[in-house]
Amino acid sequence: MTAVFDFPIIVLAAGQSRRMQGRDKLLEDVDGAPLIRRQVKTARSATTGAVMVALPPRPHPRYRALDGLDVTLLSVPDADTGMNASLRHSFAALPRNAPCAMVLLGDLPDLEVSDLCQVAAAVDLTSGTQIWRGATAQGGAGHPIIFHNSLFDAFATLRGDSGGREVVAKAEGRVELIPLKGARARADLDTPEDWAAWRRARG
Repeated sequence: MTAVFDFPIIVLAAGQSRRMQGRDKLLEDVDGAPLIRRQVKTARSATTGAVMVALPPRPHPRYRALDGLDVTLLSVPDADTGMNASLRHSFAALPRNAPCAMVLLGDLPDLEVSDLCQVAAAVDLTSGTQIWRGATAQGGAGHPIIFHNSLFDAFATLRGDSGGREVVAKAEGRVELIPLKGARARADLDTPEDWAAWRRARG
């Protein structure tokens, strides 16, 4: 059985799918369920802690896709200003006693519970490391990312769509990469062509 951890997970799912030509990538079918539901269930299976899902303001069909799941749905009123709005609101809502928190993108359909647990297993809060980050098998930095709580306040002033790169830069020299299988740590699907190629590759 896969070991689980107990710190929170933030699932970023408030983006607008601008490159999907009118489709919502987070509602694309993956193994019989919308991608967003699959990702959130993966997070829920990996931790006994809180799972917080950053979403666009209501009403939005992504809320219905998450019906019945034991998670916190966090409406991000300024989600259209970029990913940093989701990060800012999510980190502000975390339990203040959380020793660290994982950030999981909503559009990485190849990640499994075991990948999240593999990254979590590398966490050593006494080591001086501030970020533990999933990577490709070749060492390319990707997701999920775990942030030490000493970095939480750094998210409060983020603006724009940098995806928290400023916070990662703040931890320079204190980042550990954890290689995951293949390219799953970076295999996000942003366009209809990406989805078609991914489905062809799966057979």
